[in-house]
Amino acid sequence: MLEQFTQELIQWIQGLPPLSIYAVFFLVAYFENIVPPVPGDVLVAFGGYLAAESVIELLPVYILTTVASVIGFMTMYWLGSHWGAQIEEQRERFWLMRFIPLKYMNKVRNWMGKWGLGVVMANRFLAGTRSVISLTAGISHTAIPGTVLSSTVSSLLWNGILLGAGWIVHENWQIIGDYLSIYGRVILAIVVAFIIIKVLMARYRNKYQGKGEES
Repeated sequence: MLEQFTQELIQWIQGLPPLSIYAVFFLVAYFENIVPPVPGDVLVAFGGYLAAESVIELLPVYILTTVASVIGFMTMYWLGSHWGAQIEEQRERFWLMRFIPLKYMNKVRNWMGKWGLGVVMANRFLAGTRSVISLTAGISHTAIPGTVLSSTVSSLLWNGILLGAGWIVHENWQIIGDYLSIYGRVILAIVVAFIIIKVLMARYRNKYQGKGEES
């Protein structure tokens, strides 16, 4: 269903004038940070193809998608900063949270405790946890200037890769979506495996310490 929606959206975009296309890319890049099912990455790659076809210019779409990504990140940061406790305790009251995998929040919080703003800088490359990272950064009240800078660097790098890939592969740009899907599953699997290993290690450690105290 999401794939069909993406295809219909792409066809609709192709029929728009350039200024409207820029506006759509801005909105997509913004909402992709807030509602994860929005296929932002695929559409940014599509933007690279449109730029190669001279339908739009590469630099403006690069700037717009990067700015929108940072604004979207900081929107979630603001939500976490102002309503973090309520969101964690009463998730059902916030309909938007239904789209966000809050089960990773504690793990992201631990990451931020170890690596700080490095997690924010890596957020665009961590498919499946982006909105959780921005929300957790807000709950943790990370320094706003550093957060904005780290998010900007992350967005510049990631969007540059996607737009460049769309430009290079040209009419075959849709294969980028397949690779992004594989990449997302691999990243998610690594995150899940890491969490499981940490939980098992903690249980083993507690069990071992318990036996030591008994003896």
